[in-house]
Amino acid sequence: MFDFSPDPNGSKADLYRDLLAAASALTDGERDGVANMANVAALLGEFLPSCNWTGFYRMVNGELVLGPFVGRPACIRIPVGVGVCGAAAETGQTQLVDDVHAFPGHIACDAQSRSELVVPIKQAGQVIAVIDLDSPDLAFFDEEDRDGIEALAAMLADRI
Repeated sequence: MFDFSPDPNGSKADLYRDLLAAASALTDGERDGVANMANVAALLGEFLPSCNWTGFYRMVNGELVLGPFVGRPACIRIPVGVGVCGAAAETGQTQLVDDVHAFPGHIACDAQSRSELVVPIKQAGQVIAVIDLDSPDLAFFDEEDRDGIEALAAMLADRI
């Protein structure tokens, strides 16, 4: 049994280092991508309790399809190029959005979400999934969050 939890007195750098280590331990040697995404979504929910949604969208037949997550029910399909997740999938670039309501084409799956961080996961230069984090707080995510989730996405690229 695994018992991973963040150090409540640690820095944000410590939090992401511990999250990456926990995710690596949970996914090491497991070939089922859905199982790995499910465990990592749960870890994200545990390590980032200020987020109201943590999870994945998978690229399936040219569109994003809901994957494992922690949070309220979500949009099932998102066209590439639409909303924050679709922008990350289209550009292959991380989207750090301080106010989702000011983002053109934002898809409001949960009206309580105010800021969002979406990081693409790539294999051979192609987006295969995105990690999506939502917060009910404006401007919740910063560069340390971006860097930490980008490191997680890079580690997961060959495990999902």
